[in-house]
Amino acid sequence: MLPESSYTRGGTLAGKPLTGLIDPVRLLGLFDEGATVVLQGLQRYHPPLADLVAALELELGHPCQANAYLTPPGAQGFAVHSDSHDVFVFQTHGSKQWEVHGADGPGDLLLEPGVVAYLPTGTPHAARAQRTASLHVTIGINQLTWRALVERVVRDAVAQVPDDHLPAGWLDEPADLSAGLGHHLREVADRLVAVDTDDRADAEVRRFLTSRPPRSAGGLRDRVALADGIGPDSLLERRAGVPCRLVDEPGDRIRVLLGDRSLVVPARLRPALEEVARREALTARDLVEHLDLESALVLTRRLVREGLLRVG
Repeated sequence: MLPESSYTRGGTLAGKPLTGLIDPVRLLGLFDEGATVVLQGLQRYHPPLADLVAALELELGHPCQANAYLTPPGAQGFAVHSDSHDVFVFQTHGSKQWEVHGADGPGDLLLEPGVVAYLPTGTPHAARAQRTASLHVTIGINQLTWRALVERVVRDAVAQVPDDHLPAGWLDEPADLSAGLGHHLREVADRLVAVDTDDRADAEVRRFLTSRPPRSAGGLRDRVALADGIGPDSLLERRAGVPCRLVDEPGDRIRVLLGDRSLVVPARLRPALEEVARREALTARDLVEHLDLESALVLTRRLVREGLLRVG
């Protein structure tokens, strides 16, 4: 890894100092010398990869990220190493010879455009570009684990233990400490036994489907279209990678899980929202089986503002 100072520079914007700006001349010089250029977090600003990562997160139920690696001809970015998460690798330009270590030792794998490799967590590997520059993308799967889930449940049970001081003199009366500890551990154990696992599972679904990165590309264009007015036959499209999961709430209401947020609406809207969830594109008029036209327009306009739909 090269120090950031070797390929960045400072600058100003509206009189305010900026740091960490890419210096193109220095970066290209390092590339000429054999350095690999790493483009991190591409799911944040490259629309095709943003759509892919968002869809993959909903399919797997695990957070994902995308990095790209541009390597000069004949160069190798990293020595043999392993990642702490599963990785999908796909080649987009040139070719790269991979050394992948398995149970029977190292093996060779040539990646060319159209070829995808899967590397489970902890798989040792290294890769070298061939006769031309190589560009490949890695999709990292940052797995959620059983241990982390159990720790969250246990943490909630432990949080109910009073944060009182240990009794004075416990150094000379360890039996008192033992009795108190046993009492609190039994209380924690009772709380854990009483945990409603169905409720906790539902809570995990809600947590995941309301904590994804925002999917708001084109949001300003949609706001302008709303201001100009969208009608009963205006084409609306489901935004890629945005879920539409309906969860019952008390008081004859439902919560719509939208990836980075949730929306609480009257339960009478469920049939219309289920129709929206089934479709890739629709108009407000398509919902008149479930709502009157004016209500359908109000709902679809709200879903555009919330980012579930976009103006086609």
